[in-house]
Amino acid sequence: MKRALLFDLDDTLVVEEPAAAASFAATAQAATERYRVDAESLALTARERARELWYATPAHPYCMRVGISSWEGLWCRFEGETPEEQWLRKWSPRYRREVWNLALADQGVHDQMLAEELGEKYDIECRARHHRFADVLDCLDDLSDSYTLGLITNGASCLQREKLATAGLDEYFDVVVISADFGVAKPDPSIFNHALSLLRSNSEGSDREHAVMIGDSLTRDIDGAMAAGLKGVWVNRSGQPRPADRPDLLEVTTLSDLPAALRRVVR
Repeated sequence: MKRALLFDLDDTLVVEEPAAAASFAATAQAATERYRVDAESLALTARERARELWYATPAHPYCMRVGISSWEGLWCRFEGETPEEQWLRKWSPRYRREVWNLALADQGVHDQMLAEELGEKYDIECRARHHRFADVLDCLDDLSDSYTLGLITNGASCLQREKLATAGLDEYFDVVVISADFGVAKPDPSIFNHALSLLRSNSEGSDREHAVMIGDSLTRDIDGAMAAGLKGVWVNRSGQPRPADRPDLLEVTTLSDLPAALRRVVR
């Protein structure tokens, strides 16, 4: 029986937060072609305004429950048919325009047409930047013969599947579990239990004792997996300080080191 490896997607396999930051910066820079604005300040303000509007929406409790961020809302198409997704699909064009409208106004610029253009540009910039990390394919190729591979990711189903397909990674996983489909996001233990049950049903299976979650978030990926009885490997690409009170935490800075690390936790 093959043992299971469960991977996170965003900032583990696919660039996410840096891509969002770069997309805000590139979009803000485009405004300087028409007005004398500080592009760096505009980008930061747009992120703040996006969070404010996102938290104020009546759909925010749903977005919190399934883990959809404010910057994802700026380029997600919300193709699902739940009431919340239908509402977000209708509201999101206004959201994208209003984020930049408010950010421009903070710079003394009142140009709704430009705000509309910037909302469209951010969408384009994001879709050009969400690529896989350079170490991903070799790692998955190395592991796929020995392990059953699954993926657990928080977010809207259409957007996460788009990222996975665009990165050329969808063929690697026997099971893909997306929080918006399941209804609850990591770190809730139930989503890890659900992924393991699907692996047992759809492949050679795996037992919980030897299953391992690999992800960049200590809270969502590692702590959530451990609460469900799985082991975890922290992918610390950004060089965050290692928690002093967790001497047994297994950490890698690149997926190139993952196969060797797994030999320490999978017996």
